[in-house]
Amino acid sequence: MPAERPEPASPAPAGGAAPCRLTLAPGEQPETDLEVKRSHFLARAERADDEDAARSFIARIRSRYPDARHHCSAFIVPQPGAAPGSPAIERSSDDGEPSGTAGQPILEVLRGSGLTSAVIVVTRYFGGTLLGTGGLVRAYSEAASRALAAASRVSISERALWEVRVPVARAGRLEAELRAAGAADGALAVEGMSWGASDAVVLLSTPVGGPSPDELIASLTAGGARPAPVGTRLVESPLRSPA
Repeated sequence: MPAERPEPASPAPAGGAAPCRLTLAPGEQPETDLEVKRSHFLARAERADDEDAARSFIARIRSRYPDARHHCSAFIVPQPGAAPGSPAIERSSDDGEPSGTAGQPILEVLRGSGLTSAVIVVTRYFGGTLLGTGGLVRAYSEAASRALAAASRVSISERALWEVRVPVARAGRLEAELRAAGAADGALAVEGMSWGASDAVVLLSTPVGGPSPDELIASLTAGGARPAPVGTRLVESPLRSPA
């Protein structure tokens, strides 16, 4: 049955920065095969940033295994245009299995993972032995868990962008000092440089919600420059698989 609930809380970086979202890395993920009493449960997860992408993935798996008896699925994706922290869209399908024995267990695994923007499809080739409702719930839960364990993950964080304008003669040294400061605290990063006839602009980023670089820039330039906010960008960082 369709359902909606708030997204799981994401881990918050140190320093008061905005929390990261956890999701799957873009691209194809490994497929796992769970055998239970001669039934095979082929499971695969994929990144899906909206409902259309999730449904497209389900359709691709269905067409890949057209002779399978069931293609059970679940996904959690953000609502279009929703603000961070808004309730996500959640859907699940038993695809012909007894109600509540396949799609809902897959969805519960996805919920428990803390991932957003993700879809799982478990394809079942029937082995001739009925598993019962409890057996089906266990099999689909285990298949979904294995698919997520095999999948590569990323964290998505929002970073604030800042421009610092300084004389060209001072720019090279300031860039080096900022890179050293960023290497020391892991929060500030030099994103790039642009050069003009007399001035250069250093583009920096810091975690959204974290400290502003005002004090650091003031100390490095003896009060001669101040960072100007110029928007934000999303950054994806790979994570190790939990398996």
